[in-house]
Amino acid sequence: MDAFYASVEQMDNPELKGKALAVGGGGKRGVISAASYEARKFGVKSAMSGRLAEKLCPHLIFVRPRFDRYSEISKKIKRIFLDYTDLVEPLSLDEAYLDVTENKIGLPSATLIAQKIRERIYNEVGLTASAGISINKFIAKVASDYNKPNGQKTVNPEDVNQFLEDLDIRKFYGVGKVTAEKMYQKGIFTGKELKSKSLEYLDKNFGKSGRYYYYVVRGIHNSEVKPNRIRKSLAAERTFSENLSSEVFMLEKLEHIAEEVSKRLQRSKVAGKTITLKIKYSDFTLQTRSKTLAYYISDKSIILETAKDLLYQEKLNNSVRLLGISLSNLNTENKEKKSVDVEKKTVSVQLKFDF
Repeated sequence: MDAFYASVEQMDNPELKGKALAVGGGGKRGVISAASYEARKFGVKSAMSGRLAEKLCPHLIFVRPRFDRYSEISKKIKRIFLDYTDLVEPLSLDEAYLDVTENKIGLPSATLIAQKIRERIYNEVGLTASAGISINKFIAKVASDYNKPNGQKTVNPEDVNQFLEDLDIRKFYGVGKVTAEKMYQKGIFTGKELKSKSLEYLDKNFGKSGRYYYYVVRGIHNSEVKPNRIRKSLAAERTFSENLSSEVFMLEKLEHIAEEVSKRLQRSKVAGKTITLKIKYSDFTLQTRSKTLAYYISDKSIILETAKDLLYQEKLNNSVRLLGISLSNLNTENKEKKSVDVEKKTVSVQLKFDF
């Protein structure tokens, strides 16, 4: 979806159409959840502080997030997807992978299916969407950003190698700002230069991710579209209006966070063994402290007591602007199918449809 949260707000409130809009980010410590395209022209983007966004765009309008509304519309969009294929893997409220190799309407063109889905979303929901179409999830994901907003891009099988070789390294899904800088220092600016590096070189310089880069730049990404993705963790966090300098002041905050985590666990009917306390300091450095129990829990009191132990485990480095609690090692993980090791499965498969 194109600037999903912001677009929903503009759709529901016509007075906001055509205006620079940020969802979230209000107040001294707020963080932007989404920005309209009008705001993006000024450099405003998600995860940016509201204070910086306001400096970049003084006429920016801040709107409170309405996640229930976004979830409601997301479900409508998913129902449209399911008219074409049951193989739908949601990544978030505004993004999903679809496998249309065999589709319910029997259309032999993935490009036309994407076009029809986008038309239906616009006509039935009132929002625009963009799509990427290709031979695997990685290339489709990269392609989906090419003609935003309200566009699509197809990378045909015979064009995959050239597409990846020409691709700016910053556009590789999974290459963040820090990794991109490291690649620049090593003379890697495009897919072609990345492709010239051996597996051993990438392993040595980029650790576990090196193997992933080696294969995806060659168009090899065998991850299937998984319609029933298994949740691996569940979390809640809070950013404070004022920095907290003592553990004593944080206990009440932790209680609210633990209660929220417990509610989410119980709604999802899951439990976990590993509790992680997330601490973001006033200088924006991040620290995590974890403890794994011998049994699964979802109860607020146990989550809170464990989080307290982790808080007092060692002295704080600075005043704190954010606390979060997450549970992982969930009791859903043993249900997940073992994924195929990408390095052992590199044989390409002839697709059954045209692009």
